[in-house]
Amino acid sequence: MTGHYAQVAFTPAVREHQRKHGSLRSYERMAEVPAVADRIGQDEAWFIGERDSFYLATVGETGWPYIQHRGGPRGFLKVIDSSTLGFADFRGNRQYISRGNLDHDDRVALFLMDYSAKARMKIFGRAKAVEAVDDPELMAALAVDGYQARVERAVLIQVEAFDWNCRQHIPELYPREEVLDAVQSLRDRIAELERENAKLRGSIGCE
Repeated sequence: MTGHYAQVAFTPAVREHQRKHGSLRSYERMAEVPAVADRIGQDEAWFIGERDSFYLATVGETGWPYIQHRGGPRGFLKVIDSSTLGFADFRGNRQYISRGNLDHDDRVALFLMDYSAKARMKIFGRAKAVEAVDDPELMAALAVDGYQARVERAVLIQVEAFDWNCRQHIPELYPREEVLDAVQSLRDRIAELERENAKLRGSIGCE
């Protein structure tokens, strides 16, 4: 966990619960570092670039949080530089809840999962929506070649802080394509062994 993440997440109420349950001391130093936004490094950039989905949390005018799934081809969430992420926002069910919430409050949280590696990354940031008609060049830069989906806008996120969370309790799940490839490899190997067995049986019968 970065120090700035602790500053954003560890409110007085959170710190009081940490004190009650005995974890405050282990986090105190993190909250004492200068309040400087975190920078995306090589490990973070690689992890982000490998994702084909993530969860985006916004806050509405009623004060209620809202979580929306965002998906696309692997790498559709792009690292523009060490402090900026961006993605093409594809047309969905046209409720526009996340979009409307950003007009009210630009603060967002992203939750990125890699179930097969049992890894997760959490990001705090400030988001800006850019409509497609307003910046065609940005849309082109964030578009995904070959992906048949209508891009309505781009979303740019200035990263405030991030945290690599622990592996506990994450289910170990694998993408469908990886499972199908593994099963096909087993089927191919079984077929090869069956052919070898048939040859051996034939050679034994000729003796």
